[in-house]
Amino acid sequence: MLKNERPYASNNFNSSDLKTILHSKRANIYYLQYCRVMQKDGRILYLTEAEKENLYYNIPIANTTSIILGTGTSITQSAMRMLAQAGVLVGFCGGGGTPLFAGTEIEWMTPQSEYRPTEYIQGWLSWWWDDDKRLQAAKQLQMARLEFMQRVWSKDQYLKQNGFDSTTEQISGLINKHKQQILLQDTVTHLLQLEARLTKQLYKLAVQNTGYSGFTRDHGGIDKANAFLNHGNYLAYGLGATTAWVLGIPHGFAVMHGKTRRGALVFDIADIVKDTLILPLAFICASENAKEQEFRQECLNYFTDHKALDEMFKVVKGLALNKEWEDKESWEDNE
Repeated sequence: MLKNERPYASNNFNSSDLKTILHSKRANIYYLQYCRVMQKDGRILYLTEAEKENLYYNIPIANTTSIILGTGTSITQSAMRMLAQAGVLVGFCGGGGTPLFAGTEIEWMTPQSEYRPTEYIQGWLSWWWDDDKRLQAAKQLQMARLEFMQRVWSKDQYLKQNGFDSTTEQISGLINKHKQQILLQDTVTHLLQLEARLTKQLYKLAVQNTGYSGFTRDHGGIDKANAFLNHGNYLAYGLGATTAWVLGIPHGFAVMHGKTRRGALVFDIADIVKDTLILPLAFICASENAKEQEFRQECLNYFTDHKALDEMFKVVKGLALNKEWEDKESWEDNE
């Protein structure tokens, strides 16, 4: 059972209470399988079938960003209506949390709310059509990714104990080198290639730190490290989709992953935290032979502890409202 789940209680609450928690402060992502999601007495529940009885569990939708429905699940129309009212994104996926399929924006069923801010999409589109400015935004996104990694890996004791310590000469040198390289790239394609090289180096570092030998990144791989990476990444995509939807920016207006993919912006936003949180946890949990649910719970705990959703909102809002593209003062002048 994921955190904050509890058996169904019959107390009702007003619909006006559903959005009392800002999306950036919400703590829960749910991955459910072999259950039925329904609305009952003003609450969202999921029903599981036990050997001798059926069990109901409450989903605290006011504190939930997204729900991912896996194998053997169904959801009622009344439940979808209430989830939309609370601003919860719903996605359908295969077993183990991956891959996502079926839905609207990047396989997410997004609530049809027109009462979202307009300044962020207007600010985003004010520069998105300019190739040079879009490249600058992509660079700023990559810088934010490395700064988040440097900050988290310098203070998280569990990650530091497992070798993910940004205060060491090896990792600080790697991060600083890539910060300098980011500024030198002249196309988004080259920036993507640089990102891929860094991720490969991080995989190598993770293998060294955890002793998980023989690893090769394979999205269809059945070994635990690959399975955990896939699963954790899709949890991060849930946060990315929530961020873009809440700010009113369509998922197709990406800066890194290509204009031909409708959901590419979700991948861009998820990249802010993926390598920092999902990558090390996947290898640590795989080397410890953890169960899938244990790994998922670790990811959710780390999202909350390190305010991953807050970080995504901060970075995306900063990009959307940045008026000083030519100066690039907030990030290049510091190098």
